[in-house]
Amino acid sequence: MTTETETKPVEQAEEKKEEVKEEVKKEEAEANNADEKADDKAEKADKEKKEEEKKDVKAKKEPAAPKPSVHKLDFEKDMIYLYQFTRTPVLPSLSPYCLKVETWLRLAGLRYENVDHKMKYKSKKGQLPFVEVNGEEIADSAIIIKELGQRYNCDLDAGLTPEQRNVAHATISMIENHFAWVVKWWRCRCPGEWVRAAKLNLQQALNTRIPNAVLNFAFKLRYRQAAKKVRAHGIGVHKPEEIEEFGHNDLMVLSDLLGDKNFFFGDAPTSLDVVAFANLAQVAFMDKEVSYSLRDWMTEHCGNLVEFCNRVKDRAFPDWEEMCNTLDMNSHLPKPPPEEKAEEKDEKKEEKTKEEEKKDEKDKDDTEKEKAQKDEKEGEKDDNKKAEEKEKEEEKK
Repeated sequence: MTTETETKPVEQAEEKKEEVKEEVKKEEAEANNADEKADDKAEKADKEKKEEEKKDVKAKKEPAAPKPSVHKLDFEKDMIYLYQFTRTPVLPSLSPYCLKVETWLRLAGLRYENVDHKMKYKSKKGQLPFVEVNGEEIADSAIIIKELGQRYNCDLDAGLTPEQRNVAHATISMIENHFAWVVKWWRCRCPGEWVRAAKLNLQQALNTRIPNAVLNFAFKLRYRQAAKKVRAHGIGVHKPEEIEEFGHNDLMVLSDLLGDKNFFFGDAPTSLDVVAFANLAQVAFMDKEVSYSLRDWMTEHCGNLVEFCNRVKDRAFPDWEEMCNTLDMNSHLPKPPPEEKAEEKDEKKEEKTKEEEKKDEKDKDDTEKEKAQKDEKEGEKDDNKKAEEKEKEEEKK
């Protein structure tokens, strides 16, 4: 009896201990779960924070939107925009390379527009001319002609034989790498005479208000410095009479090659004709009143080259006189109907208003006259009626 009563409390105590242990374990498990959840939450928050930081860094590292690669942003599809020097009273361009590109564009029959950039822009290569087509820039006259010829399937040399192509290549190299430097030598040696021979207005050409006297001095100084390039080329180290003879020899080669033909390879102009014209025009069309020995020698001994220049001019530039007189960059493009000047519009408006006022006054006078006449007639009718009534009364009496 005693043992049974003693063992029951012991068992109950043990059961209570086990229950307590289980509750402690349960609480520990719950605490661990809470800690794990808290850790997971903290880890997730850290992860999100790191991802946000990465995004911020990536956003900072991303470069800004690239600047437009062309100057003409509102371009028309397949329109060729040509950037070159301004017009002069004797030549469309005093740069043989600019004149070369424009002559080729005209002979190839491609649509183009000169951009009047006020001498502000140069290509990424630092040159003029350059063109922009469909939002892309192409620089260097030779590369421009090659690229555009391939894009628009325009090859002025398509009818040449391989031998003729070789002759053209060699002659173009002579013109651009030798004869052109003879002309450049004269321009650097006599900048004042060149300005007069080209009838160049420096204020207009350079788009500035600086007095021409100052500009002429700066122009001469610049071209005397440019003479260093001519010397570096190699041609400038020779005596003037030797350089003149170089020019004569080049002109004689071109004259013999042309002969009595219209163009160098027959009746159709080719790339050689374009390059020859662009460079010979720099000599042939200088003002006759200014002394230029190379021009005078060409006129005397190479008359067929002068005729050739006039022939290409008439074929490619029917608007030559207009562009040289007005210095219009786009005389080849159709012009919109001229807008009336504000003063003329005001004068016409005043005249119209006066005419309308006169008309209104006349109409008013006519209306008043008609009304007066009508009143007069009605008055006469009333008088006649009264007279008749009076007569009738008298007869009754």
